[in-house]
Amino acid sequence: MMSPSFPHFCFLVLCASLIIPTRCLICLPDDHVALFTFGDSLLDAGNNNYINTTTAMQANVWPYGETFFKYPTGRPSDGRLIPDFIAEYAKLPLIPPYLHPGYHRYTDGANFASAGAGALVETRQGLVIDLNTQLNYFKHLETLLRQRLGEAEAKTLLSRAVYLFSIGSNDYVVPFTSNSSVLQSYSQEEYVDMVMGNLTTVIKEIYEKGGRKFAFINVAPLGCLPLARALNPRNTGACMEELTSLVKLHNKALSHVLQKLASQLKGFRYSNTNSYSFLTERMNYPAKYGFKEGKSGCCGTGPYRGINSCGGKRSVEVYELCENPSEYLFFDSGHPTEKAYQQLAELMWNGDLNVTRPYSIKELFKHW
Repeated sequence: MMSPSFPHFCFLVLCASLIIPTRCLICLPDDHVALFTFGDSLLDAGNNNYINTTTAMQANVWPYGETFFKYPTGRPSDGRLIPDFIAEYAKLPLIPPYLHPGYHRYTDGANFASAGAGALVETRQGLVIDLNTQLNYFKHLETLLRQRLGEAEAKTLLSRAVYLFSIGSNDYVVPFTSNSSVLQSYSQEEYVDMVMGNLTTVIKEIYEKGGRKFAFINVAPLGCLPLARALNPRNTGACMEELTSLVKLHNKALSHVLQKLASQLKGFRYSNTNSYSFLTERMNYPAKYGFKEGKSGCCGTGPYRGINSCGGKRSVEVYELCENPSEYLFFDSGHPTEKAYQQLAELMWNGDLNVTRPYSIKELFKHW
């Protein structure tokens, strides 16, 4: 995997009403809060464009990006993703992928997420940027920020920042879709514990580096995605209940772990978003939320357009594409549309207690 280059951070900075040329110190505004993003395809702004992977792990072909950007950016949707909306609400610029060679505004944050990534190193190993590697990128950036900003200013930036996570889905989807025997080696509880153990380690390491405000998106109802409905060997169109049961265990464990960390780590505050209930509600009652279709993808082939063929660059080259993605909950076999992401981001930001608790992300962007 390639590593981004870093500039010398030469800026003219306003400090104490004096214009001071410097290459080592940057005085950030008092209300400045950065956004650091970790995880999988729900949050990947295009990091997989810059690694050696398969086309199945990339979204850098048309019609991805058609709605907002008008060209494919590597985001696995027709437009913007959750961190794009959160950045907008927080009055930050759109934050490109960390591996984008032209991005150097790291005081605004960085996006480390990688489509297909899991908390476990073994999940699609060698084809994605796993969570531990994402953490290593963050540590590299943290060292650079301390060098360029100075210890005090870097400490302030890191403690004020919000750390957004979506991870775990691929750790459960991959064994089911690849006929892996890994789930036969462990009980469901043991496997979930491994996933949560890796995530907890990463959270604690970011905390040790100064992070205090964390936002999490729990795992979606994976067994009911178009992909799962199309591949269900028992009944095409039905949800994969075995996969759903794992997801429920994960989400329960995540809630428990976050409560425990909040009691153990001084100053640790978090937001936990229930994407499971958010998507289930819209799959069952799409019209209530402005959708015409809640179970089929807009782009793909096969039953429910659940075959991962959108863009025609994967193993199946022929695909169908709907006329209006905003009428669909899902854009492709496993990812929501921009409209769905915007609805979820708004609930995350404003703190609808049916979806996000105990803090809203808007509250996390405030200072404590």
